[in-house]
Amino acid sequence: MLEWQQQQQQQQQQRQQSKAIDSTAACPSTVAVLSPPQVCRAAAVDDIAEQHQQQQPTASQAVPAVEALQQQQQQLQQQAEVLQQLSFSHRHGLHDSQGRLMLKNLTLPELEEWCCAVGEDPRRALQIWRWLYYDNNWVASLQDTLGKQNGFSQRFIDKAQQLASVDGGLLLEQVAAAKDGTTKLVFKLTEGEGAGGSVEAVLIPMTHRRGSRKHITLCVSSQVGCAMNCQFCYTGRMGLSGNLTTAQIIEQMVVACRVLAADPSADASITNVVFMGMGEPLHNYEAVMAAVEVMCQPLGLHMSHNKVTVSTVGLVDVLERFAASSNVQLALSLHATTDEVRDWIVPVNRRHNLAALTAVLRQHYGTGNAAGRRVLVEYTMLAGVNDSLQDAQRLVALLEGVDAKVNLIMFNPFQGTRFKPSTIEQVLAFRSVLIQAGRICTIRDSRGDDEMAACGQLGNPALSSKAAPILPPPLQFEHVLA
Repeated sequence: MLEWQQQQQQQQQQRQQSKAIDSTAACPSTVAVLSPPQVCRAAAVDDIAEQHQQQQPTASQAVPAVEALQQQQQQLQQQAEVLQQLSFSHRHGLHDSQGRLMLKNLTLPELEEWCCAVGEDPRRALQIWRWLYYDNNWVASLQDTLGKQNGFSQRFIDKAQQLASVDGGLLLEQVAAAKDGTTKLVFKLTEGEGAGGSVEAVLIPMTHRRGSRKHITLCVSSQVGCAMNCQFCYTGRMGLSGNLTTAQIIEQMVVACRVLAADPSADASITNVVFMGMGEPLHNYEAVMAAVEVMCQPLGLHMSHNKVTVSTVGLVDVLERFAASSNVQLALSLHATTDEVRDWIVPVNRRHNLAALTAVLRQHYGTGNAAGRRVLVEYTMLAGVNDSLQDAQRLVALLEGVDAKVNLIMFNPFQGTRFKPSTIEQVLAFRSVLIQAGRICTIRDSRGDDEMAACGQLGNPALSSKAAPILPPPLQFEHVLA
């Protein structure tokens, strides 16, 4: 008995020393070097002391409910003052409507930083992280871990729930399955910009080209609607209602994992993530790149950087930053070979024209670049607009000196559009020009179009209060759209 008491005293001293370190300006990073057994021991050390403290009546149990609420508000205010000095404080949408920090907004180093700031052992970060993302856990509440191996004590849960939330700011409202197996997930926003609106993600089953082994690509959204106003895109008709937070982007993947796990017929897991849903990812750069880091953390959702693709219409200034700092894949939504046509169907071209765009591509994705990087060029085929053989030849010239693969996309019509899809014969002729020029060129299958889950079909402009304008075409295309 005496030996156990001495051990408990030593453990209590260790906790006090850890908290003393946590309160300093610099909190040493321990997460990167902790193995899973060390995390388990860290949790056990913390919980022995917590169980001892649970036996004592807490202050909040002794005060009326009003005073308890005031105490929580004071704690939130103190946390807000502390968070202003942390590295991630500049990002938007960090807190929920109650003022609590939404932990799914944080990368693993940021979560460790927060643990230090609120007086917790930094090893808590990895423990929380593993419950949120690792080993098929995906818990919706810290309370779900109570009583489980390596779970949290009630004392810590009570403390954490006053200061923070593991909610993702989205509520799954609908799961719609198309005939080809594509599944659209419709979410209602419960927090942040565009709260009350909806956003969509898509699960796309794929068959491996070398055999029958299946995998699933998850298409996630980065914004509610989109400000780019691409004329052939259903989402573009909505206008922009708001940016998604990192938590809301990550929640799409977490919920998708839960949906697959609950489906006994699902015989594959998510192996690829593409930021090709609603919104322009580089228009919400900070939140998107933090989400990418969360997805690619080995001790969490453990996606490979090579399996995550960020798509953009070509915001040149942000694209420069992305290309210089990120090692995930890039997809460029090009869709035209002249400034005149692109100014019309992709209006952002009026600010970032083809010359500026291709200059960035040659700089960072040039043929024979040391990093071996390749850009995926997306090109939606619109009958009579951008699908001529002359367009194909201009595309070859535009991509001269760029290590690029071209993906031709069959246009997916929607109600109210004036555009028509190119015939398969015209698509094949267009593709032939690129292949003869030595360019890799594929044709993307149209998936999920019967449930409005296909490329360019996400969202509902009828529910938007910020509908984008339909732009007049150049005169030579009037007869094509008639």
